Amino acid sequence: MHTLYDVPAPAKLNLFLHITGRRADGYHLLQSVFMLLDWCDTLSFERLAHSATITRSDAQTHPGICAPLPTHDLCVRAAQALQAATGCQQGVHIHLHKSIPAQAGMGGGSSDAASTLLALNRLWRLGLTRAQLARIGLSLGADVPFFIHGRNAWVEGVGDAITPLEGAGALPSARFVVIKPAAGLETAQIFSSPKLKRDTKRATISGFAADHYGFGHNDLQPVACALCPEIEQSLSFLEGQNFQARMTGSGSAVFAKMQRSVDIHQAPSSWLVHTCENLQKHPLFEWVQD
Repeated sequence: MHTLYDVPAPAKLNLFLHITGRRADGYHLLQSVFMLLDWCDTLSFERLAHSATITRSDAQTHPGICAPLPTHDLCVRAAQALQAATGCQQGVHIHLHKSIPAQAGMGGGSSDAASTLLALNRLWRLGLTRAQLARIGLSLGADVPFFIHGRNAWVEGVGDAITPLEGAGALPSARFVVIKPAAGLETAQIFSSPKLKRDTKRATISGFAADHYGFGHNDLQPVACALCPEIEQSLSFLEGQNFQARMTGSGSAVFAKMQRSVDIHQAPSSWLVHTCENLQKHPLFEWVQD
């Protein structure tokens, strides 16, 4: 029996999110920058060498905000997909300590799945490359390969074209405040809205690099605010303190780059207010070969 403790699964923020079109099959074409944060879920893995069984338990850090996790979630599916792809006959018990809120647009579930693939590739001694793990991850969700590639990135297409941000495009270290209101949002509600803007002009990495933390906008934000008034309230709360605030992903979390401290005394008690810093690479980046 062998256990890996405290394996992190970092959250992400979408610094901007532009919808540039729509494919014939209905999938939306986007441009975005995904940025890793030091706000992490924690997963523990207990190898079951004589059983191929996969089980999972969880603990909740914010029970009022993080909804109970289903038994058959992305972590379990990731482990099963890795078994299927490699023929591995080992099993695992996964314990998930959830800190990243659900329905926030911060990629928590996808990050958990990616860290599961990275950790089990090492624990089960499978030796898959980053590209091989990313292909398995794509079958679980469009954001999973980003976390496996493990670098802040310019993301295009349907989320499958990932370009690491390097040189002038590299993100400066910064601190952020994130607010997750109590209400959540289903991504499908936003993308199915006839009011969603789907024709934003294509941007360039060089244009983004001229203003890393002020560039662009989130095309999903107006629709999300109409569906969930708490998002608008969260944005107004930060803007009232002279922060440039924006929704991340499909929400409902909003964020702002911090130039100074945030006065949270007037924030509703049902909101989760969290400060964090960006990461230059995934904490498990060195665990897999390119």
